[in-house]
Amino acid sequence: MPIYEYFCYDCKKRVSVFFRTMSVASDEAAVCPTCEGKQLKRLVSKVRMLRSEESRLESLADPSMMSGLEGEDPRALASFMRRMSDEMGEPLDPEMTEVMDRLEAGESPDAIEASMPDLAGGMGGDDELMG
Repeated sequence: MPIYEYFCYDCKKRVSVFFRTMSVASDEAAVCPTCEGKQLKRLVSKVRMLRSEESRLESLADPSMMSGLEGEDPRALASFMRRMSDEMGEPLDPEMTEVMDRLEAGESPDAIEASMPDLAGGMGGDDELMG
């Protein structure tokens, strides 16, 4: 039972179209579930690979993921934290997204903590953010 993604030219939205069988799945048979339009263009869908928790944890233990952390580079810390989020399948909340953006801009963890004292119940500076 395939699900394909399309762009609907009628309502200008990206939509997913479910087909009951592979034989029915075609661009001609696709109908927009939002507006019932038939002017759809099939898109390339994102591919997700199911992995065990053990496999994800092994990926996180890869020393190459921690490159740059030893120099306390805020950009490296942000990169590491984003990769951890992606690897664990846990999206960042808006507050952590702001922290990551500021780290990527080169702002120090201490400056971020000073301007966001309620972040995670009051973190303890570089030591807490740097692990």
